[in-house]
Amino acid sequence: MIKASYKFIFLTSLVLFVYSCGNDPVEKPEEILSEEEVTKPSVGESKFNAENVFNSLPDRQIILRLIDDNKLEYNPDFLNDPNAVGKYSTEFYKAINLGIYGSDLSISSSFDQTQESMIFLKCVNILAGNLGVNSAFDQKMFERIETNKNNKDSVLTIVTDAFRKVDEILKYNNRPATSAIILSGCWIEGLYVSCMVAESVDSEGIVKTIVNQKESLNNLIVMLDAVKLDESAEFVRKDLKDLYTAFEVAEKTTVYSKTAVKDISQKIKALRGKLTAVAS
Repeated sequence: MIKASYKFIFLTSLVLFVYSCGNDPVEKPEEILSEEEVTKPSVGESKFNAENVFNSLPDRQIILRLIDDNKLEYNPDFLNDPNAVGKYSTEFYKAINLGIYGSDLSISSSFDQTQESMIFLKCVNILAGNLGVNSAFDQKMFERIETNKNNKDSVLTIVTDAFRKVDEILKYNNRPATSAIILSGCWIEGLYVSCMVAESVDSEGIVKTIVNQKESLNNLIVMLDAVKLDESAEFVRKDLKDLYTAFEVAEKTTVYSKTAVKDISQKIKALRGKLTAVAS
């Protein structure tokens, strides 16, 4: 259980990985192959650079080995309620919870929870459809998951590819703010789950892992500052900046007990609660 936080933070990085440059290019979606879109500047060329967030997260292979070696137990209580998916009615809440459910999908998949993975996948598909990016989760993608359902690494790769396509669709349709919000949901869920683990296990390793997320938080804030958020989403940027001050205090600690990240834990729980519990 002590190494669980490493896993949880990493699981979020699996979803965040879809926003990095990666090794395999994503084909431009057919529905956006217009001349106007072809000549549109790439969002990646601007300060909106989610790769910076991704690069400051834990390494994938190391964490995968930790998962396999330690046979960690699955705790669904840390994840968002799948039954709540229908209450998110605005674009902001749909996008932020698409990121949250995407993180939860990765977590359940890595624990070989096939049934729950499919439930979270359904949540992701519903929200993606509402946001106009459901082509990333087409029938072919579902068939690939069904074929590879007993291979968690393959499933995670398929999910990653789908989210990368979501980012491409939003990027080429000049919706970088929506993409940034989805990424924020992924990051917030990862930190939230890690803090939940830290509260139950007073481990120096867990606390250090949480404190080390200051850099990725800074990159996330920079990314949000570079896009034009809707007024209804501004509280996320404000709360993340407030959270950053808690990280600045925590990194000065010389005793890595769960008390050192108490303020971080309280703030991320409050923010995550606003994002998942509100009926909007």
